Amino acid sequence: QVQLVESGGGLVQAGESLRLSCAASGRIVSRYDMAWFRQAPGKERELVARITLGSEGTSNADSVKGRFIISRDIAKNTVYLQMNSLKLEDTAVYYCNYLRLGSLQGSGPWGQGTQVTVSS
Repeated sequence: QVQLVESGGGLVQAGESLRLSCAASGRIVSRYDMAWFRQAPGKERELVARITLGSEGTSNADSVKGRFIISRDIAKNTVYLQMNSLKLEDTAVYYCNYLRLGSLQGSGPWGQGTQVTVSS
């Protein structure tokens, strides 16, 4: 059973930075593309950033381009999301998940997420 545990969220002011971590069970970090998603109150969950297995290429949603960086440490089975220049609209619960080939939907069970709140 895959388990994903997110951490690192918190309350920050606009313009500040946070680094989120996602500890994964098994070896999914070394076997799949990985992604971060977020869900703001009253909105659907959206894909924020993903990292491609092998090439380690990354892609981000337009709303976070130039500000968020996804990375992974295979030895630690951990995926990170470095969030810089945070904005009020980044407030959401953040989740990580793995992506099966050709899919942009999270393929594993969702963890509890980590809350990020950006204040003015």
